[in-house]
Amino acid sequence: MIQKSLHITEPFHFEGGAVLDDLTVVYHVSEEVYDGRKKVVWVCHALTANSDVEDWWPQMYGPGKLLDPQKYFIVCVNMLGSAYGTSGPASPRPSDGRPYFFDFPAFTIRDMVQTFTYVRREVGIDSIHLLLGSSIGGFQAVEWSLAEPGRVRNLVLMATDVRISPWLTAEAETQRMALEADPTFREAADLSGGRAGLRCARAQAILSYRSYDGYQRTQFEADPDTLFAGRAASYQRHQGDKFITRFDAYSYWSLCNTLDSHNVGRGRGGVEAALSQVRAKTLVVGIDSDCLFPARVMASWAPYIPGSRFVTISSAFGHDGFLLESGQMTALFTPILEEADPQ
Repeated sequence: MIQKSLHITEPFHFEGGAVLDDLTVVYHVSEEVYDGRKKVVWVCHALTANSDVEDWWPQMYGPGKLLDPQKYFIVCVNMLGSAYGTSGPASPRPSDGRPYFFDFPAFTIRDMVQTFTYVRREVGIDSIHLLLGSSIGGFQAVEWSLAEPGRVRNLVLMATDVRISPWLTAEAETQRMALEADPTFREAADLSGGRAGLRCARAQAILSYRSYDGYQRTQFEADPDTLFAGRAASYQRHQGDKFITRFDAYSYWSLCNTLDSHNVGRGRGGVEAALSQVRAKTLVVGIDSDCLFPARVMASWAPYIPGSRFVTISSAFGHDGFLLESGQMTALFTPILEEADPQ
């Protein structure tokens, strides 16, 4: 995919009231220029991914695959506050070049979605054939479908929710506590601060992304005479070590805060009333082993979206099934992609 940057030089108003006069948004597209001929597929990425869909979804993106750049014009925007180029706590202040750290404005899912509209206009997109979001990407997708009604023809919400649950808030707070327990987190002069806390937070997060059965499959001790089990412990440390090479503690802390802002019903008369306003043809996809967004919970709110369809896919790998179950996803999404746009 091709990386681009958009500099928003007009005042950017955050939902919480803060204003920034200069904001950068990084995004990726499958072609240099959108000519208006191909169907647009807009992908909203998850918490710590980037906007290069090919990088984190290689089994789904590419010639001959579901998200075929030869067939579709594909867009993904790096979310506000991320560590991959869009403005956030790691960005340099215009005044002195130091990172914003905790001075970057608190931002919401709706603030993220506001940047999508800027990119859509920049690229020249009027209509989106498929808006696809999983996890926090689903937060953004459902919010955008309400912010710009009629812009999206098909909406897929996978392994996600329409309002933050106490369970997910508790997960996020546990990870924030890990960051805050690192004495370097509040006192560092650069983005190397908080790495020990970030390593621990990531290990905690990995547990919520996976499942008991998944660990039984991949981390089980093969030796029947094992004295002290260590394979899964080594895996947790490996995940933490790997993560701190690509992310910073300040972006992660802010993104964990942003999760708590998710509520499609805020200012819209509640969740049920808000979802009744969704105009896109909607597919809601749960994963049977997902402990972050249980399929039964998704099934409870899906009917509030007019004409929506709910399905469950099977995976031994918990929430991360949305990254791994490419065969089941391809079977579900191909008919949507091949559906003709109205003339």
